[in-house]
Amino acid sequence: MEHFEQIYQRACQRHGGESRLQQLIATPLATPTELAAIPDDRWLSSFTMSLFQSGFVWRVIRNKWPDFERAFFGFDIEKMLLLDDRHLARLNNDAGIVRHARKIAAVPLNARMIQELGQEHGGFGAFVAQWPSEDIVGLWQIIKKHGRLLGGNIGPYALRRLGVDTFVFTQDVSAYLRHHEVVSAGLGSNKGLQQAQAAFNQWREQSGLSFSQISKTIAFSIES
Repeated sequence: MEHFEQIYQRACQRHGGESRLQQLIATPLATPTELAAIPDDRWLSSFTMSLFQSGFVWRVIRNKWPDFERAFFGFDIEKMLLLDDRHLARLNNDAGIVRHARKIAAVPLNARMIQELGQEHGGFGAFVAQWPSEDIVGLWQIIKKHGRLLGGNIGPYALRRLGVDTFVFTQDVSAYLRHHEVVSAGLGSNKGLQQAQAAFNQWREQSGLSFSQISKTIAFSIES
């Protein structure tokens, strides 16, 4: 496995030097206290945005997001838990949002996930804040297991949007991990996830950078 310095220097060479690379990989991160203070409705909003962006044009979803917030009552958890078939039918006929029945039906189920996982911690944000960073893939797996349609990069992107330090298996990062034999199993498998986590933990120790910065650096280190 490459030492992270090799990856970093290659990314610098390909993208205009260290100063420019630092600008490209900068990602705002939240402190544990800040994460714990994020209301549950913002977590549900972020998961829902990532869910609807998956397989769709991201810009379209972002432009429609005020209508999503309106249609889903600001993603208020209690209101989402009360959605019945009549409300779901109304949402599936709301021209202001992207009408995708399976994704719409997933919202109240993910509201339940957020409520249940946060119950013992005083909120979902507090649950996320106490999760050990060296096992971020474990958090992905919990969210996927207890939520609906939150597998792949949907969970990681939603977490990163709110300031959680996480790497993401973009096409470039995934290609790097396979090409350099960092992983010997599929990135959707438990073995592949654990191998990737171990590598990112090692690179973080070598570099002092965040997971987000590391994964972006890897992407920028690849010839495009």
